[in-house]
Amino acid sequence: MTYKPKKTNVKFTLGYGNITTGQYGKELTETVNESRIYQEILYPVVFGERVYTNHRFRYEQRFVEDQDFRTRYRYNLFINIPLNQKTIDPGGLYLALYNEIFINGQRDIGDGNTVEIFDRNRFYSALGYVIKKGIKVQCGVMRQSTNNWNKNQLQFSLHHKF
Repeated sequence: MTYKPKKTNVKFTLGYGNITTGQYGKELTETVNESRIYQEILYPVVFGERVYTNHRFRYEQRFVEDQDFRTRYRYNLFINIPLNQKTIDPGGLYLALYNEIFINGQRDIGDGNTVEIFDRNRFYSALGYVIKKGIKVQCGVMRQSTNNWNKNQLQFSLHHKF
C-alpha cells in the first residue's frame, strides 16, 4: 500500500514479501523461506533538466525460517538520464542506473549463528525505452556483491504505471 500526501512528491509504502531462496553457487536442493514486512519512503529529486533521481529508504522486519527475528535497512539511489531527448517521454531512450546497499540490523540470528552487518550491494545499469506514457522497458545487468561472493545477472523488465 502506498500513500502520497497532497502537494508533495514523497511516497510512503507499507508492504509484505514472501521470498524463497537457496544458497548461491550450489545446486538448489535446499531452500529457505522468509516473510518480511517493510516500510519505505521514496523521494524523487531532479538535477538540472536531465538527471532524474529517486531515493528509497526501506526498513524491513524479517521472519527467516529457522532464524531469530531480524531487521534490515536498505538505501537505493535510482538515476535515469534521457539520451535522445530532454525528458523521459514516449520514444525516448534513457540510461537507468541504481545502487542499493543492504545493512543488517543485528548480527546474531539464533543458535549461535551470526551474519555480517554489511549484507550486500546491488549495482544496476541498463538501457531503457519509453513505449508510451506509463509503459517502459529496460534491459541491463545487475551486479550483486557480498563479502563472500559476487554475481552478475541479465535483467529484462517492463515498467507499467497505472
